[in-house]
Amino acid sequence: MMAASGVLRATGSRREAILDEAAKLFADRGFHGVGVDDIGASVGISGPGIYRHFASKDSMLAEMLVRISERLLAEGTARAGAALDSLTALDALIGWHIEFALANPALIVVHDRDLAHVAEPDRRRVRRLQRRYVEVWVDVLRRLDPARTEQAARAAAHAVFGLLNSTPHSAQSLPRQEMAALLHRMAAAALLA
Repeated sequence: MMAASGVLRATGSRREAILDEAAKLFADRGFHGVGVDDIGASVGISGPGIYRHFASKDSMLAEMLVRISERLLAEGTARAGAALDSLTALDALIGWHIEFALANPALIVVHDRDLAHVAEPDRRRVRRLQRRYVEVWVDVLRRLDPARTEQAARAAAHAVFGLLNSTPHSAQSLPRQEMAALLHRMAAAALLA
């Protein structure tokens, strides 16, 4: 995986490096504003060399968005499941989403702006994974407050995602740890109100 400095980490693969760099470029210029030559140049290979790793730029975008949805769901499910009680589960979910959002602002921008450019089958897969992730939050919120309806819990989760996914715009305001703490307090206060 690429480090923030653009240096390939020893554990990463070329494919992951390409996805990381493509996410940054797509976030900066939009999916249609980036060509395979741009992506190749950013990872030190020729544009056509990208096709040794991905069938197309479209498949790259689809894999990027499916992967982040799978990752959010898997880690959110694991952290909530490992918690001893519902309040700890909520704290773990909030912490995980903040951790992800602060580490991946480019992916958040790409998802928000470019999901529409993904082929319909992959877009449906991303949406299914996202709904399952939301339902992890809904389950925890309803265990904390059984009187809360599913619809209200779902709306609250989506509202908090909006707050937490604001990091591409808000995270530069404070040092990372301070921003994480602020987001955590705000999300917990909103969800427990």
